[in-house]
Amino acid sequence: MTETKSDIRPAAETHPAAGQTTRFRPDIEGLRAIAVLLIVLAHAGVPGIAGGALGVDVLFVLSGFLITASVLREVDRTGRLALPAFLGRRTRRILPAASLVVIVVVIAGYHWLGPQGGDEIAQALLGLHFSAPLQHFAALAVVVQFSLAGPVALLVLIWLGFRWALPYWVGAVVGGAFAYAVWQFSWSATCVWELGAGCLLALVAGRLERVPYRLGAVLSAVGLALIVIAALTFTILPPYATALPVVATMLVLAGRGDSLLGVRPLQWLSRLAYPFYLWHWPVLVIAAAAYGAPLPALVRALLVLGSLGLAAVTYVCVENPIRRMSGPLSLTVTVAFVLVAAPVAVSLVRLSTP
Repeated sequence: MTETKSDIRPAAETHPAAGQTTRFRPDIEGLRAIAVLLIVLAHAGVPGIAGGALGVDVLFVLSGFLITASVLREVDRTGRLALPAFLGRRTRRILPAASLVVIVVVIAGYHWLGPQGGDEIAQALLGLHFSAPLQHFAALAVVVQFSLAGPVALLVLIWLGFRWALPYWVGAVVGGAFAYAVWQFSWSATCVWELGAGCLLALVAGRLERVPYRLGAVLSAVGLALIVIAALTFTILPPYATALPVVATMLVLAGRGDSLLGVRPLQWLSRLAYPFYLWHWPVLVIAAAAYGAPLPALVRALLVLGSLGLAAVTYVCVENPIRRMSGPLSLTVTVAFVLVAAPVAVSLVRLSTP
């Protein structure tokens, strides 16, 4: 994911203590939809969108912003963060759909890619490597790690009385990670500074409320235009060039341009963005391997539509029901998905071993 990215929760509230009201952010929903759509179109080989992979950078910034804002909001409201409950919510949001995709991909890999291809996919689930049909899970793994480490780090610093210094410390980390990524390319450093940029924006979110509405609309329009221009013109992004989609995303978040990104098609697509991201890449990769030649444009288009259909089924039959369950029941179902996915991978690895 690009947390997928990505993983990002639909309700995007901001920092109440900083003077912001807790409210739904249609602009974030719309931006997530655009980011995932750019990724999918780029992976599908749509002409003119070779730079669509920068959607992952957008999703990283969104993830950093939303996770940090969620932590700060709960701390301000209750004076504490129920870390197990917080992590439980993240787990229920991420793992069921991801586990379902892994199970299907492992089985499909053995059917269409043969034992060797299926074995590589199964080993990817076990953490041995990320094989081609699951390589997009690497971005998801980054967001999961941030979901675990980020809240803990914030809580420790707040508990030590350093909340006032958080923007400065996070800013220093962002600057250092960006400099390192430019000096000696490191994907890990790139992830750190992009997630950190979103985190930093959440920490100063209260000040953004003072931005006049018209100026905010201009900021959002400029940010969105920069993202689209970068997706249409960039091919291979040098490390320093990732600053463009990151800054553009921050402009959109700061501007709160609901009128631009709050249109119904984007809001609808945003609900399916996470499972759409999970399904599209393995569908394209496995189909290409089974076809044995470059896929025609019409076939790729049908595969993208098929991936969107799978995303809709996953959203309706897996994500929504689990989200509506009570805490203990939803956690039990989530664990069950993982417990099913892991043995599938282990069994197929053993079956393919001479």
